[in-house]
Amino acid sequence: MQRTKSPVYKAIISRRTIRRFKQKSIPKAVLKRLINAARLAPSAANLQPLQFIIITDPDICAKIFTTLGWAGYIAPLGTPAPDKRPVAYIVVLLDKIKAQVKYAAYDIGAAVENILLAAWEQGIGSCWMQAINRKRIKGILNISKYFRLDSIIPLGYPDESPIVEEFKGSIKYWKDKQGNLHVPKRSLYQIIHKTIK
Repeated sequence: MQRTKSPVYKAIISRRTIRRFKQKSIPKAVLKRLINAARLAPSAANLQPLQFIIITDPDICAKIFTTLGWAGYIAPLGTPAPDKRPVAYIVVLLDKIKAQVKYAAYDIGAAVENILLAAWEQGIGSCWMQAINRKRIKGILNISKYFRLDSIIPLGYPDESPIVEEFKGSIKYWKDKQGNLHVPKRSLYQIIHKTIK
């Protein structure tokens, strides 16, 4: 029997990208739990080429914040105000020696999705970011040349509730007059190509 109300499915369908956060710290044990979820994600040839950096120090968090490009469709409205910034970050690194570049993106996607869902299940919001200044971040964190800095995941307890909208021809998310974020999503019938009996 299919369990449509399972905790995993509920997390998947309710998770939204969050860019405004309450200024409440996340316990380090919870952050380690998120990395453990990433560790157990599928890995091509089981090479396990990913490593992670957890950042909670307020001074380093402030430096990292200045290296990020937030919500391109609605810039600068998507950039969190000083009292809404992330309270932690997870940096996603790819070990260049272990990685098979051909399959690295699959490992990263699986691991990061595990982090996002495990975070959401704990009431923690996240925003998976690629619009980052990798050179500056590598300098701030003194990251070895043997690692490729793939992405960063800002984290914090949500201080917004993005709204899923019906896709009507544009994928661009937008904010209404009250500051609520609206995110268009394609419907199920628009993405199922064919059902084969």
